[in-house]
Amino acid sequence: IGEETTMRGFIAAAFGAALTLAGLGGGVAPAAAQETVTLKISHYLPASHGFQTDFLGPWAEELARRTNGKVKAEIYPGTSSFGNAARQADQVRAGVIDIALGLRGIPRGRFERSSVFELPFVVSEAGAGTKAMWEMYKSGALADDYKEYKVLALFVHNGGLFHTTSTPVHELSDLKGLRLRTPSEAVSAMLQSLGASAVGLPPSEIYENLQKGTLDGLVTTWDLVGATRLNEVVKYHTDGRVYTAAFYVLMNQRKYDSLPADVKQAIDETSGDALVAKFGDWWAKWDKAGREDAVARGHEIIEVDEATRNRWRQELTPMIDAYIERLQTTGVAEARALYDQARDITARYEAAE
Repeated sequence: IGEETTMRGFIAAAFGAALTLAGLGGGVAPAAAQETVTLKISHYLPASHGFQTDFLGPWAEELARRTNGKVKAEIYPGTSSFGNAARQADQVRAGVIDIALGLRGIPRGRFERSSVFELPFVVSEAGAGTKAMWEMYKSGALADDYKEYKVLALFVHNGGLFHTTSTPVHELSDLKGLRLRTPSEAVSAMLQSLGASAVGLPPSEIYENLQKGTLDGLVTTWDLVGATRLNEVVKYHTDGRVYTAAFYVLMNQRKYDSLPADVKQAIDETSGDALVAKFGDWWAKWDKAGREDAVARGHEIIEVDEATRNRWRQELTPMIDAYIERLQTTGVAEARALYDQARDITARYEAAE
């Protein structure tokens, strides 16, 4: 009897230990809860760009700090196999990348409600435009664009410029006949309305095409010109703050839903309102570097005054109306209201800054 009792006790103890190790008993926390959470993050520019050095890299470090080292990030820049600008959102949706920073206008036909921010003279400053875009997302006005994703941030850049190799642009009419790289369908519509040829290219292909002469210039920020060495091949910069481009930071919803509560909390606390508030200062820093490089090279910088911008706005009104009408006929019935709202909210933020 004693041997039987002892054996029963041994079996019970062994079974209890097995339950504890499996995470089914009390006491020790499950081993799985201590495992590292790896987040694969991609973007489409070089690792040296501020997207990674000022934003994604430090943000990943902050997630690690807030979770006591539980979160580990793997960042894949534009030079990686995950760096194709046209695939950022698709990679997130498919789950091969957990989080991506992408350009709204590549590929075309996506996130079209958000494209109203890219129309001429809606946005001059990145900080105000970003806050306006985020406010419209939170209100639900842009939500249908991103319903398949966990949205961490939406943002825009400072008002863009015309950068050209051999033709200075003093008036919109100077764009006629030029072949210019475009970041989105809204900018393409503007260029085409002015008699220019809009050429869609990822950032990695712009330099070569400018060098070969298959492009006469591009429409972009000081930042991109500096970050991708385009000041080596362009000479003229028309600073008219005519348009902006919109960007997204999207996360795979299933990945987010699967995360431990403390990791979700860290992501929530460091994205959204807290994150979008930083883009104004970041863009000011990134643009400053590109402009200073152009100045150092002796380039001609053509500053467009407010009176000229107002005149250009009137010249581009038919193009804006046509673009809005196209949106309305292709599924965005409230396009006019979205455009008016984007202008009004952005103007409110710009007046406050």
